[in-house]
Amino acid sequence: MADLPESTVLASEYFRGYSVVGLLAVIGVLFVAVAFGAGRLLRPVVPTPEKLLTYECGVDPVGEGWAHTQVRYYVYAFLYVIFAVDSIFLFPWATVFAAPGYGATTLVEMFIFLGFLAVGLLYAWKKGVLEWT
Repeated sequence: MADLPESTVLASEYFRGYSVVGLLAVIGVLFVAVAFGAGRLLRPVVPTPEKLLTYECGVDPVGEGWAHTQVRYYVYAFLYVIFAVDSIFLFPWATVFAAPGYGATTLVEMFIFLGFLAVGLLYAWKKGVLEWT
């Protein structure tokens, strides 16, 4: 490699690290494919009318396929996701806030972010979403 330019040598060393990652990814995909293929070949396949029903829990399916669900459960799940994202954002913010030179900027960013969350929470409260009846 003595006659190659330095940039070519650096590029080959750079891509050698990615080749290891690519090789591991290919091995992982092959491992999963072999496992699924072996499962398909080795499992017993005996379809019976009971197994071909929609449910195999021992109870015959009765009624409509549509189930009525309360929307409030989705709203609570959505509010949980919002506040989970808030907590995920708070931890890195706290580490950056402690770094020198970032104090005022990150403090303003956090108050803007918390303001948006407060407006969303007030909106949900005004709409009566947070009342469990």
